[in-house]
Parts: sequence; structure tokens; C-alpha cells
Amino acid sequence: MKVLVTGAAGFLGSHLSDRLISEGHEVIGVDNFFTGNRANVSHLIGNPNFELIRHDITLPLYLECEAILNFACPASPVHYQRHPVNTIKTNVHGAINMLGLAKRTGARILQASTSEVYGDPEVHPQVEGYWGNVNPIGLRACYDEGKRAAETLFMDYKRQFDVDAKIVRIFNTYGPRMAVDDGRVVSNFIVSALQDEPLSIYGDGTQTRSFCYVDDLIEGVLRMLWKENFSGPVNLGTEFEMTMENLARLIIDLTDSKSPILKQPLPPDDPKQRRPDLSLAKRVLDWEPKVSPQDGLLRTIDYFKKVI
Repeated sequence: MKVLVTGAAGFLGSHLSDRLISEGHEVIGVDNFFTGNRANVSHLIGNPNFELIRHDITLPLYLECEAILNFACPASPVHYQRHPVNTIKTNVHGAINMLGLAKRTGARILQASTSEVYGDPEVHPQVEGYWGNVNPIGLRACYDEGKRAAETLFMDYKRQFDVDAKIVRIFNTYGPRMAVDDGRVVSNFIVSALQDEPLSIYGDGTQTRSFCYVDDLIEGVLRMLWKENFSGPVNLGTEFEMTMENLARLIIDLTDSKSPILKQPLPPDDPKQRRPDLSLAKRVLDWEPKVSPQDGLLRTIDYFKKVI
């Protein structure tokens, strides 16, 4: 099939492009390189099944495709809090433009949503039916509410125009091609540990996240893309939950680092706990993550050793 991947030069978009091409599909990659990196797809340049277009999806895009994976958006707090208007425009205008393209071409379209739609959850673990606890005017709202609005648009285009629209809610994902300076906790900790610099944890370090290795996440996304008669939303992540302090200590151990741990004030609206309920993904997609945290972190550490 001819598949459009927005955010193709990003962390997840580049891995999706690799996987689709390896399965014989033709990929049209779109990226405005706001946070994407050409190096992530440089190995695909010249491949007859890959085309890269510089384009911002807040503007309309006219081309032919059979499936769309909408992954364009700044995804780390550092980037989206620095550029909040651009972030919410990408989420909302970008969704409208990609849904319009799907409507015109009859393409199936999948939205990369996020666990951030649950906000600072009062239900744990988070199930897809939970509506969330989000501050609509907070520092993170450009991303949280932007993704929630995108989900609304996807379901409304499905109901009103019969667009074949799908939604995945992605929980914390890590692996090779994360940006060195993207501000996400796994990359921050690994880069600091490899340089024997302090690892900063916020608050008392007891807040939790669940980290999914990128290969597992890509498998779940593509199972959702090809699944017939199911729109979601569906959680994709891992049920292995750890505190920020335990993650820091594990990375220090795996890197044999001399880094100390420093505690900093907790940022506003930072969720206290985050773990997906994967019952729906297991039942409908026959999917669950396979890579252990230690194996995934070692692969990620090996990558960062080469790029810093």
C-alpha cells in the first residue's frame, strides 16, 4: 500500500517508516523538521519505496495515499511548552488537514494520541473509558488538550463522513533515535548518566510511569492500523510501572555511572502516576509488549553511546 507517515523524521515516525518499507509498502514521509531529524531517515533516502517531503501539516496537503499515520507533533514537554501555539495548531489544524485528505482519498487514517489525555489520573491503571483529569489552561494543555481535540475530530469525521479513522493512546515510549535534548526522562537520564552528570528527579521521585520499548509500540500501532472494524481508542504501552527514582537508579546501574541523583521542585500538572490497562489491546489486537525494561534500556544506552 501507499502509506503517508506524518512526522516521518521523528522518533516514532522513522521507526514506522522502516517497518512499513520492510513489509513492502511504499512510504511518503512528511515532516517540517521542527523537532524531526533528517538523520533518522537518512538511510532511507534513495530507497525507491520512500519519498520525503518537507511540509507542515497545519497547511493542507494534496496527494494520493491509501493509509495515513498521523504522528506529527512535538512530543516532549521541553518542546511543546516552549512552542505551545505551534503545538496545538499541529494537533488541531493538522488533524483537520489529514482527516480532509483521508476523506478525499478514502484512506484509512490512524491518530497518534497519548496517555496525556488522561491528565493526572484519578483512575489507576487507566482504561480507555476514563475521561481524564486535565487542566485545560495549564502549561501542558497545548499538548494534552490538543490531543484530546484531535481525538474528537477523528470520531466526528468518522460519524459524520464515514472516514475510516482510528485512535491509539501511546504511553511513554523509549528507544534508539530519541533526541539527545528532547527533555524526556529516559533520554535525560541516559545522557546524564553516560557523562557522570547529576540525574534530576522532580518532587520526591515517587511519581510513576510505564515505559514501552519502541519496537513493541510499533508492532501495536501497525496491528491497530490493519485491524478491521475497530476504531479504538486503544491504549498502547506496558504494564510494568516504576518510580522515577527507581528508573534513575536502574540507568545508573546499567551505565556503571558515578552520577548523583538531585531532587528538584515538581513542575505544574505533572501526573503522579501513569500505567495503561492493556486489556483491550490484548483482546482485540492480540498484542502486548515483549521487550523487558532492562533489555530495552541497554539497547537505548548503546544508541546514545554512539551519538553523544
